[in-house]
Amino acid sequence: MSLPHGWTTRRPTLDDVAAILAVVHASDIAAIGAPDFSPEDVREALLAPNVDPSRDSWLAVDPTGEVSAWAYLESPSRGEREMIEVYVYPGRGEPAAAPLLDRQLARVAQRAAEFGYDRLTVRAGAVPTEERWISVLEAAGFEFVKRYARMRRPLAGVSAVAPPPPPGVLVRPVDPSDEAELRLFFRILDTAFRDTPDYLPRSFEQWREQVAVLPTVAWDEWFLAIVDGVPGGILQSADQALDQNEGWVKNLAVLREYRRRGVGAALLARAFASYAGKGREHAGLGVDLANPTEAARLYRAVGMTPVYEANIYHRSVAAAPDGREDPRCADGGQ
Repeated sequence: MSLPHGWTTRRPTLDDVAAILAVVHASDIAAIGAPDFSPEDVREALLAPNVDPSRDSWLAVDPTGEVSAWAYLESPSRGEREMIEVYVYPGRGEPAAAPLLDRQLARVAQRAAEFGYDRLTVRAGAVPTEERWISVLEAAGFEFVKRYARMRRPLAGVSAVAPPPPPGVLVRPVDPSDEAELRLFFRILDTAFRDTPDYLPRSFEQWREQVAVLPTVAWDEWFLAIVDGVPGGILQSADQALDQNEGWVKNLAVLREYRRRGVGAALLARAFASYAGKGREHAGLGVDLANPTEAARLYRAVGMTPVYEANIYHRSVAAAPDGREDPRCADGGQ
């Protein structure tokens, strides 16, 4: 599937962050009414482990010379499922959507062969109002699988001092200089998320590599919950929404035996207090609405409401025969 005459493609570099962000912000505004991506998000996507922008990402340049679309892959664990993202600049980038998706699917097939898999499951997201993009996904064989919500709550009136946690629960910051404590933090995260059917396990080393490429890490916003003297829950924050003056809860995890005791709410209260103490206006997070632990119910109970929801679609991609490079994955040209 080729781009129209006059279009070209090339691989992105960190020098393209501003041009990429312009595309993503325009796409976000058209879909949800406001930008929801930061320069740090772009850099994280380009520097993420398990992907190489010189092979796994594309920019589409329109006939006027403007970057009008961006496609990239996400592979947090190098497991049997990957994520394709394609952003187009509304009104001018739409001709690139299907060709870039086609190239990315070809690259996933090649990656499956490289990794030794018979096939990979690939996912893509779309806000329900993005009807044109959804039709492109469905034409490429994608099917709806679930829905996520992007949630937020205001922090006006929230004290910088968190309320006392429930009896028997202590919430304290993580010590990033203590390797054993970071391993404990990850063990709780990994163990708790294994209760969700969609979780892709990864190693501590893979997780540390993902943290290491983040532009900034506010360790004072990472918390450990001790329940009756035993570590039982964690909260990991991220700086990905600072451009919106928002604290971001990247991961919240409570071990099964300590759920229904207010541990998750106590961790969130401590995070909200930390964000408020730094002058943040909101706290935000993303949640899988199909999560069997009913995380969305907890988030609503602490005052969070959906800003928007996004559909997730998936399809299976067979490994490329003999691992051969598909011509669609080659650099340059249309």
